Amino acid sequence: MLYRIANARTGQIVAEHADLAQSPLKRMKGLLGKKGLAPDEAIILRPASSIHTVFMRFAIDVIYVDRDSKVVKVVRNLVPYRFSSANGAKTVIEMMAGATNSTDLHPGDQLVMTEQPT
Repeated sequence: MLYRIANARTGQIVAEHADLAQSPLKRMKGLLGKKGLAPDEAIILRPASSIHTVFMRFAIDVIYVDRDSKVVKVVRNLVPYRFSSANGAKTVIEMMAGATNSTDLHPGDQLVMTEQPT
């Protein structure tokens, strides 16, 4: 299932094409094995409050979101072989490193995830 993710405060599109990973297997695989993502792509890991970049080939930007879709924490340029987490997060959004640089995204921002037709 694909989603568009927008910041309700600014109206900016955070990710045009975000793939939802809800099953344990899909969450475990995440971005492992991929060579990268387009700047407008993301993967949504739900439920999740922590991630790792062990065996990944590229750095990522990470957005932690609570159960109400409010941003809890933003981690930019998380390089391979690192761990990251956020208290209160229920969902993690992973994007290519630098993808969030052009967005005015801060903790407390409300994200709106709209299902896209496939």
